[in-house]
Amino acid sequence: MDLQQDGAVPGDAGRSAPAAVLIATCVSALVVNANTSAVSILLPAISADTGTSLDTLQWAITGYSLVGAAVIVTSGALGDVFGRRLVFLGGLGLFVASCVLIALSGSGGGVIAGRAIQGAAGATILACGMSLLSVSTSGAGQVRAVTLWGGASAVGAAAGPLVGGVLVDGTGWQGLFWIDAAIALACVPVTLKGVAESRDPERSRSIDFAGTVLIAAVLAPALLALSEGAKWGWTSAAVLGCFALTLAAGVAFIEVERRVEAPLVDLRLLKNRVLIGATIAILLSAGVINGLMYLVSLYFQNPATLGFSPLQAGLATLPATVGLIMVTPLVPRAVQWLGIGPVIALGFAAATGGCALLVFVQGDWRYGAFVLPLVLLAVGLGLVNGPASSASTSSVSAADVGAASGISNMARYIGAAAFTAAVATVNATVGESRAAAGVSAADALAAGLSGACLLLAIASGAGMLLSVLAVRARRRRAGPGAYGAAAAAHAHTVPVESR
Repeated sequence: MDLQQDGAVPGDAGRSAPAAVLIATCVSALVVNANTSAVSILLPAISADTGTSLDTLQWAITGYSLVGAAVIVTSGALGDVFGRRLVFLGGLGLFVASCVLIALSGSGGGVIAGRAIQGAAGATILACGMSLLSVSTSGAGQVRAVTLWGGASAVGAAAGPLVGGVLVDGTGWQGLFWIDAAIALACVPVTLKGVAESRDPERSRSIDFAGTVLIAAVLAPALLALSEGAKWGWTSAAVLGCFALTLAAGVAFIEVERRVEAPLVDLRLLKNRVLIGATIAILLSAGVINGLMYLVSLYFQNPATLGFSPLQAGLATLPATVGLIMVTPLVPRAVQWLGIGPVIALGFAAATGGCALLVFVQGDWRYGAFVLPLVLLAVGLGLVNGPASSASTSSVSAADVGAASGISNMARYIGAAAFTAAVATVNATVGESRAAAGVSAADALAAGLSGACLLLAIASGAGMLLSVLAVRARRRRAGPGAYGAAAAAHAHTVPVESR
């Protein structure tokens, strides 16, 4: 059964998830999402401890998403072929190892490398965990399980910055990774004892490893160019060379996907106008929320602006995560009343308003001025995420739902990586330019944030205009998986194909 389909029948109790499956999948989703949302809060402390600049440590965010984008579909396919429990356990082991590597690292390079490994581990845990949850449930039992999974993901996303802030003050930034490693490790015996193995005997045993490598080859040089273009010069040989490598890898990826038996991306589906529109909406929403949370986490902690402690900065991001959680239960009713396309447009309109307000940021702004923009952004993107996820899968045949979900998964990670790199570059470039012009440190930082938020406002506005592509899906019902995804939007997770 596929979670993205409307498989739940009203009044059908179905099969409820065994306790061990719920514990293993929900706890691991909570830890992965908490880890993801906490890292931006930790970056100033990591920078001070390792002597690595914040500009360089931005790769701890983008590297995670880059690797996640490359492996999210492949890890699900590996689970289908070799056993979902086996691959899920492999993801847990890799996550534990990455946490230990990061916690023991004395350099920024070690942290970045560990986070890249963590991207693969997190994507594997989420993909195979959701598959395990899917095959063990049905009907209303599946709806309850998906809702719980989405709630656990949302709680993790909300608690991550707070827990990270507390631990920075109490144990150092390494404490978060030690605790995450311990919790992930505790999920191993639960999984071994109480989770049954499952496979998909009908799926081809072919795994598109070439596509996985080529996705990374497309993204890595593009992100490097976005991150370093201002320093190298946008017309320099290095930047042009990066974009040339991206183009060449993109061409090679298309050729590979045309020929492999079980492609990472089914190119045939890219002719579907609704799917493309929904995928763009997913990419933009993930990019905007992750880009802005990266920016404000650093801005709030800078001594020249608000000078928050890590704990205060974590608390300061709560309006966004709470707004996201609160709007999630309202989304299905809004879709029934207005339709998917209009709800997506409304969500992007709210997000555009939130970003536009932050374009006017000044160096003397106090925290209260940030609350309304953060709430508008979170509520808006909460309205976008579930309906866009539903539109992406309800626009294709039942046989293609898994492939469409895979495209959405990749788009979510790609958006997070690309926008974080882009806003970090704009923020640093504009800020340095204003500082060189002689303005105060606070005003220079505010100018950098303003420029980056202008980029995010343009992206949100583009999403509002492009949402017309999803209008054809306005009468479709959103499946339960879409709203589990909506609850976890802060960490750009979404259910994947499972049988």
